[in-house]
Amino acid sequence: MDRIKIGVVTTSDRASQGIYEDISGKAIIDTMKAYLLNECDYEYRCIADVQELIESTLTDLAQTGCDLIVTTGGTGPAPRDVTTEATENVCHKLLPGFGEQMRAVSLRHVPTAILSRQTAGICQNSLIINLPGKPSAIRECLDAVFPAVPYCIDLIGGRYMEADESVISIFRPKQK
Repeated sequence: MDRIKIGVVTTSDRASQGIYEDISGKAIIDTMKAYLLNECDYEYRCIADVQELIESTLTDLAQTGCDLIVTTGGTGPAPRDVTTEATENVCHKLLPGFGEQMRAVSLRHVPTAILSRQTAGICQNSLIINLPGKPSAIRECLDAVFPAVPYCIDLIGGRYMEADESVISIFRPKQK
């Protein structure tokens, strides 16, 4: 079974300064550990909400061969929320269905989900997914979109992901 490389990026001025602990990045890693049967290597970064820094971090993670890069934070409407812009700038293909699905699921829990600007896209051979910053929302959003992630990674030439079907059901088209 292939070893998967996953980038985890928390964008938060305060967490990057050590003012508070980054529990959102840990929530992503815990969720991936629950989902995947593969052994995984995690490239974790906790950085400030600076667009150029986010762009260079995403590009660096893609260049190091991450199959999947998951971000948390910086997807709201506040002036410092620039993760979406950074993701759009480094991706050569955007996958707006990810954001649409995450907002639809989040709206079941909170009416302010319409303020979220999560997106996803392809940077080199990496799938980047932007998630909200709240740990419970991270799991809700990943539960909604992860069933399509392994097949997307197949399509862009990444390593083969195997999920624990008792935790999350993934979809791949039937072989002909």
